[in-house]
Amino acid sequence: MQVLSEGQCIKHEQYGYGIVAESDGERTTIDFDSVGLKKFVTGLMAMELVGEAPERSIKPRRRSKKAGATAAAKVAAASK
Repeated sequence: MQVLSEGQCIKHEQYGYGIVAESDGERTTIDFDSVGLKKFVTGLMAMELVGEAPERSIKPRRRSKKAGATAAAKVAAASK
């Protein structure tokens, strides 16, 4: 396997679709949709090149339970 360009979309048999985060002659890091970042030895990778990176929708970040409780306490205090 050759050195891949950042942003290229690949398909791995086990992990599914992912996007190349970085790649050089020794290691390649891929961000998979299902499992997150994985590092591979570049010369031993067995993946199918699918194309350029698709547009990813940006998901809103969820607030932690602590942040939610703090916000709820502020609302409750303001309504008194």
